Amino acid sequence: MSTDRPVVLVANRGEIAARIVAAAQRIGAEAVLAASAADTQSLAARAADRVLVIGPAPSAQSYLRPELIAQAAVHAGADVVHPGYGFLSEQPRLCELLEEEGIAFAGPRPETLRAVGDKGSARAVAVAAGVPVSQGRVITDVHDVAALGAEVGYPLMVKAIHGGGGRGIRLATTEAELVALAPQAAQEAAAAFGNGDLYMERYYGSARHVEVQVFGDGEGGALIFGDRDCSVQRRHQKLIEECPAPGLSAERRRVLHDASRALVEALRYRGAGTVEFLVDTLSDDVVFLEVNARIQVEHPVTEEAFGVDLVAAQLLLALGLPTGLPVPPAVPPAVAIEVRINAEDPAADFRPNAGRIGQVRWPRGPGIRIDTQIESGFEFPPYYDSLAAKLIVRAHDRAAAVDGALAAVRNTRVAGLTTTLPMLEAVLAHEDFRAGPVPTTWFGREWESMREKIG
Repeated sequence: MSTDRPVVLVANRGEIAARIVAAAQRIGAEAVLAASAADTQSLAARAADRVLVIGPAPSAQSYLRPELIAQAAVHAGADVVHPGYGFLSEQPRLCELLEEEGIAFAGPRPETLRAVGDKGSARAVAVAAGVPVSQGRVITDVHDVAALGAEVGYPLMVKAIHGGGGRGIRLATTEAELVALAPQAAQEAAAAFGNGDLYMERYYGSARHVEVQVFGDGEGGALIFGDRDCSVQRRHQKLIEECPAPGLSAERRRVLHDASRALVEALRYRGAGTVEFLVDTLSDDVVFLEVNARIQVEHPVTEEAFGVDLVAAQLLLALGLPTGLPVPPAVPPAVAIEVRINAEDPAADFRPNAGRIGQVRWPRGPGIRIDTQIESGFEFPPYYDSLAAKLIVRAHDRAAAVDGALAAVRNTRVAGLTTTLPMLEAVLAHEDFRAGPVPTTWFGREWESMREKIG
């Protein structure tokens, strides 16, 4: 580590880059942003102590090039690189390049990334650790899937082994659908992640998406920072998240937390990560989905509910310093809800848009947090994903948190850019959501009626 101020290279963009810059400065480190040519005037760039341009706007020529990130880290004199989420955050090659230069990586070891980055091997690790899994099979030939489908049973979900974000996923309810959809999923996965490998697993049509926040010390020790419900989804993309997951019995919560702890111990997991599960609403089934070996988009709800800084803790651990994290209770003392504000038009099938933003007005008050990449006059770029900001509200119970989130959404203004704010307002005001947890299929069923009401 540097003799004076440690140096943190931030290898990401948008709101998460700004978040990492703030965490680095909070622990007294120098924050250096690795930015594409399109992001040199971003909020993160202006907040950072230094900016290094790593390439042109397209992510394939900048943020997705591990050798460019490693070179930037060396040039910056970095002690640690934080990859954020997406891009190279779960790519072992970047981690290995940094190790060769004696630079720490704020994330798991390369072997851990390989073990959980491939959903097939992650499933094997889960089985060995005694974690409950669904019936599933790895697809070795997308043109010969009928026999595997019969073994798993219908309905089933075809998924990309590498990557996520709702791409490379298809639901098949019959053998004919599976035969037709598997090649499509492989093609989409190959285009999105550079790898078209697939697996299939039993589909639960009325399940919730519940995930557990873990923090491992790299030696088998694990802290479990509760659980989150991420069941409000559109085409497998999360829209709203909350912590803790509502409506879980003490026994189901224990199963989720114990299974996650077993995985962290088996992997000797290092840093922040998330273990994702399906929690069936029609049975007692709890089944493992995957491990996200990075900080998640929705980490703020856990931070707000438990009163911790997970990103700062990642940096401190990577620097070999005490994280200062407490031993958390199973259920946090507060409730937090996050809504994702995307630059998409809900009235036009959520078509992304870009351009110069007019006035931005954020809500204010106790328990309100904004993680954002936008401000008045900002030129929202067309090159990347559509996440503009995250609005997080903390309260003493779920009802108060939902009310607070609804009021905050109604008091947010983003001129010049079409966003998902009307959709978020409709969900937060919906009686089903307000009554408690909904399954992952809920938004798809209800969106048309909500859309008609908001025009």
